[in-house]
Parts: sequence; structure tokens; C-alpha cells
Amino acid sequence: MTDGSTLIFGEVHTGLLQHSTALSPSSCEEVLALSRSERVRRFERPIAHAVSPETLTGVDCGLPVPASRARAVGTVACRTSITGGQILQGSALVRLTPSAVTHRLPWSHYLARPGRVEVIGKVDIPELAEQFVHPEHPATALDVRAISARAVDAVQASRRLDRRPPLRAARTRLRWAAILADHPSADVIRFRMENPTLRTALLSCSRAEVASVVEFCEDFALHDWLLTTLLRTLERSRIGVSAGPDAVRALRPAVDHLLHLWMPGARGTEVSAGLWQRLERRPGLNRQWQVSVERIRDHMALATIGLLEALLGGSGGRA
Repeated sequence: MTDGSTLIFGEVHTGLLQHSTALSPSSCEEVLALSRSERVRRFERPIAHAVSPETLTGVDCGLPVPASRARAVGTVACRTSITGGQILQGSALVRLTPSAVTHRLPWSHYLARPGRVEVIGKVDIPELAEQFVHPEHPATALDVRAISARAVDAVQASRRLDRRPPLRAARTRLRWAAILADHPSADVIRFRMENPTLRTALLSCSRAEVASVVEFCEDFALHDWLLTTLLRTLERSRIGVSAGPDAVRALRPAVDHLLHLWMPGARGTEVSAGLWQRLERRPGLNRQWQVSVERIRDHMALATIGLLEALLGGSGGRA
């Protein structure tokens, strides 16, 4: 790594909590608690949100750069969160910095720097950022996917959950990287939907904006999952093909459990709000969400009118 340069990257896994109803704030705290010595952070406004303490995973491996002999040693930080009592996320994060030495130090050195990985050797920052968000990774390279997945699996295994989710919903993943510079404005350089469950994003920000960028990535991953799940529910409902009542029954879980959770940027800072505005100029998640919601509501209104007409017709038109 070039002297003084820094890169942060992470992966956010988002899915539906395996429970039939929304958990209460106290139940979310119970599910996310890792120990009695560290408290779960809870927020009530503008939407219920609970965040676990961070856990650390030690890593000592290569980097996803072809022909590079650089070595990464340190710890990856990971946390889990529950939003609205129903949406579960696992978010792994690491900050890469150049090592001051050319050999591995005792683990006590790395444990004193939680969430940081030191790079022994030379590597180009823009190339490393590009390689990290690439869909394919070398098996021996630093990859935080498994760390996020394990965090989500651990919460889903809680005995507090009844394993009866109200709808079918696949997990999605957001793999992101942000290049830190001295004075840039935060920006989304590139966003891609790599496949039905993986999204990648490349960003830039200043060192003072790291926390806001991480918060934005987690919030974006949450809303991308909401939109993806709503679109798949619409597809399965076969609006315009199946009979009105059948489509309504298929859509009802989304209405009951998803629609009220759409609040992009509501929990963020001015920096994350600015990132949302820049992102909306391209993929336009909010516009697609609104169109989908209006379609659902229009269909339900037509189904209700059809039911009333059938009832009135069956009674001979009498009120």
C-alpha cells in the first residue's frame, strides 16, 4: 500500500428474521445479546432498530489482487442488527492500513486495533478496491462474506425465534469498498446488481466520514432487500393473471410486514443522506418502490370493488 493510504470495505447480509411476528424491542435485545457485560444499543425513532456489540475475527491471508504477495493480518469487526423487529442484518467491516514492518507482529498488537488489518507488502489501492467488489474471489484471499453469514446464522439459531416467517424471502448481500482520501466529498462511484442476491458498490469518502459511509451501506442494503423482496412477492402473486382474491392473499404478507419499513436515509447523517440523493439519480430505488406499492394498493382496491359488486349482485342490488 502506498504510504498513508487507506481502504475500508465490508459486506452486509440482509434477510427476514425467522419469526412469525415482529419482535418487541426487549426481545430484539435478548436475541442480539452476546454477553451480559456488553449492552445492545437500541433506537426507537424513526423506526425500531437494535444493534449488537461488535465481535472480532482474526485474519492472516492474502489479498484479492492477481500476482500480489501482499499479506493481510489483523481483525475484522462484525455486528448484527434488527430493524422493525423483522429485518436481520450481519455487517462485517475492515479498514486496511499499511504495516510499519515487513513481518507479522504478535496478536496482541492487532487485537489492540480492532477492525483493522495491516497490509505487509505493496498493493495498489484502486486495484484492491476493484478486486474486492468483484463477484469472484480467490479462495485464499481476504473475504468477509463468511463472517457476515456466520453472524446472521447465529441470530437465526436463537431459541427465541419460532421458525415461522410470514413470507418467503431470500437473503441479499451488499459487498462494498470505499477509498479514503483527504478531502473528497462522499460519493457512490459505481453500483451494480451482480446477480439476484449480490450487489456491489464502490465509494469514496474522507477519513472523517467513515462511520457515515458504513451506516449508509447498511441502510442501503436493508432497502435494497425490501425492494427485492417486494418485487419477488409481486411476481409470485401473478397480478393480472390469477383471480383477484388469490393475488390479494399472496400480497397480504408484504402489506402487513414490509410496506411500513421503507424509510431510506431516515437514520443517517447528512453525509449518508447525500449519498442516497446521488444514488437515486441512477438506480432510483425509491421510484421503483413507490410504483410497486401503488400497484399493490390499486389491485387491492379493485379486488375490494369486485367483492362488493359480487355481494350486491348476489343480494339483487339491495343495500
